[in-house]
Amino acid sequence: MTGSSDLKIDRDDLVLPKQAWAIFLVSFLTLFLEMLFIRWIGTEIRLFAYLQNTILVVCFLGLGLGMFTSSRKIDIKQSLIPLTIILLLMAIPLTRLAIGSVSELLSTTSGLVIWYNGTSAGDVGLNLFRLILGLSTTFAILILIVDIFVPLGRVLGRLMNASSNSIQTYTINILGSILGTWCFVLLGYFYQPPFVWFLVAGILLMLIVFWSKHDRQINLGLILLAVVFSWFAGQVSGALDVIWSPYQKLTLRESRGLEIGEYIVTVNNVGYQGILNLSEAFVSSYPQDFPPEANGLSQYDLPLLFHPNPESFLVIGAGAGNDVAGALRHGVQSIVAVEIDPAIIEMGRLYHPENPYSQPTVRVVNNDARSFFSTTTEKYDVISFGLLDSHTTTTLTNARLDHYVYTKESIVNAKLLLADGGVMALTFGAEKPFIEDRMMRVLEDVFGQKPLVFRIPTNSYGWGGVMFVVGDLENIQTQMKINHRLGAYVHKLQEDTPLVFTNTTLITTDDWPYLYLEAPNIPLLYYLLIALVGIIFARSYRKWAIGDFFVHVNRSFWHFFFLGSAFLLLEVQNISKASVVLGNTWEVNAVIISSILAMALLANWIVTKFPTISIMPVYFLLIVTSFSLYFVDLSRFGYLPYFSKAILIGAVTSAPMLFSGIVFTRSFAAAQNRSNALGANLVGALFGALLQSITFITGIRALLLIVASLYLFSLLTIPNKLKNNK
Repeated sequence: MTGSSDLKIDRDDLVLPKQAWAIFLVSFLTLFLEMLFIRWIGTEIRLFAYLQNTILVVCFLGLGLGMFTSSRKIDIKQSLIPLTIILLLMAIPLTRLAIGSVSELLSTTSGLVIWYNGTSAGDVGLNLFRLILGLSTTFAILILIVDIFVPLGRVLGRLMNASSNSIQTYTINILGSILGTWCFVLLGYFYQPPFVWFLVAGILLMLIVFWSKHDRQINLGLILLAVVFSWFAGQVSGALDVIWSPYQKLTLRESRGLEIGEYIVTVNNVGYQGILNLSEAFVSSYPQDFPPEANGLSQYDLPLLFHPNPESFLVIGAGAGNDVAGALRHGVQSIVAVEIDPAIIEMGRLYHPENPYSQPTVRVVNNDARSFFSTTTEKYDVISFGLLDSHTTTTLTNARLDHYVYTKESIVNAKLLLADGGVMALTFGAEKPFIEDRMMRVLEDVFGQKPLVFRIPTNSYGWGGVMFVVGDLENIQTQMKINHRLGAYVHKLQEDTPLVFTNTTLITTDDWPYLYLEAPNIPLLYYLLIALVGIIFARSYRKWAIGDFFVHVNRSFWHFFFLGSAFLLLEVQNISKASVVLGNTWEVNAVIISSILAMALLANWIVTKFPTISIMPVYFLLIVTSFSLYFVDLSRFGYLPYFSKAILIGAVTSAPMLFSGIVFTRSFAAAQNRSNALGANLVGALFGALLQSITFITGIRALLLIVASLYLFSLLTIPNKLKNNK
């Protein structure tokens, strides 16, 4: 590849600056767009909030194919047209509703619990039609995303190949990726909506448009249209407030018809919580809506009634404040409300009619439950788990936000916080019997006793759910005898909706936290999506004329392929392990991802200082540290002060990342074609993202054995040029 000057790469399609800032800009943009689509598509098509890796995979596929074809013509319009189309579809309410229905259409497959599924029991033909329609719509959306990233991958690949210093080029690429990540994270921190995300992306895309020799006005017009459409795509009819928190899209509206609560909070476009006014004055004013026989026996009152004198109360998953309001009505003097999403807390402060979060006896803690369990030293008379039913996963992993709250290790930690005579109540809106059975088994295993269990119906006092009560059984039974209304109410609930437990469901642990999976197996939907990715690759192979792709599938390709696969899986492992000990908050996830990229920067510095460093000892340390982590249980360090354990966990989990970075940088410096090397690395990461679904069978820890094996494969396929370089 040649340029017309030392400062530019002049081709028939683009005039690209050779300066480092151009690589930085495109790296920033591609990482920013990856995070944008993972978050945005996962919100508007709720299924992908549970399957975020699907969006990650197609982003990697588009970038990888672009890298492999960086010598081909680059037409930025080929990115902007699919971007504009997808935003137009989301801007029109009818098509947005149709696309959002993919979640219900694909819920016809068994094995994966999707809230508010659309399965028609016994109607095989209808379910098959829904499945085909859902997969077809998914295919169309994923194709649009792949096409957005291919031209961007070509731009980045061409810039990388033109640079004379490979290590410096890779360093700039990493720096751009880190800042792209943090730019998106900061927009989330300030609750910025998709309109602002696309505005930032549009400004960055405009800079690339000015490098183009053709169709500049058309391209600028497409960017303007895309940004305008993104504003319409963010509008929600009838909403009092729409907040894009760091975790999810929250919409607040007034209740309609028979809906329960003065306000309804939806998460990712589905019902999440009703904000209720159960104050004595309000309830007594509407006797037709609030049956007197259930007055004072709502799901928010019951946990306190099982204790003779609750002076301290801890609620996990406090939401907008219904549980806290219940504790205040019972005169509890010390209330701690733990909620991970700051936006939900703010909604409670502004809209809850009983103003529970403004009371002096209430302390609100914006934190992850597991992190709080490991840092607090207080004891509580009553601990209540609110309706913690998550609608999204953690970054890059298969685990939803609430998974680690219901593992055996988590319940053990919660039990340690109970005061003498304490009571724990856990309420859950279980959609499948095996979820109830799993919770029953976990609680029985931890407490050594069968919980008191009953199903609370949906009524004007709350949305209901299955409540498990454990702790001091003597206190629980005594309270039911003393309080005749309580005892009679619980017995009636047990008689009206008897619950049957098989005691056969596998319990969840930190290694296998999949609350919504009945047994260790890969859900059918995953196989269907993997097949869909294969079809998308075949289509992209023709669309983007990647006729010589397989020419590049040589020893060097497989070397970078395995490095990419192992690195992605190692990243998933680090996020999972750190989440258990440090918390599952967005800040922790962002810091972990940035730390991983920072290890790559450190590796670059080491290779720059020691360019002839022997690769074999580094490989030995890489494989040994990856394998050794399999035997390390980081949760045992949970008792340490936060700063100390953060440093310890960071050091332990980052060691393989450092050695992996050194190997990659040495290999990248020796690569004849950098865009092909990065393309192979991205395709490998794609494979790693698909491969991590194996944790549904093996557990999360087993990923480390796969990581060590993949690094061994990368060693066996190391290019001869590098192998012979002393």
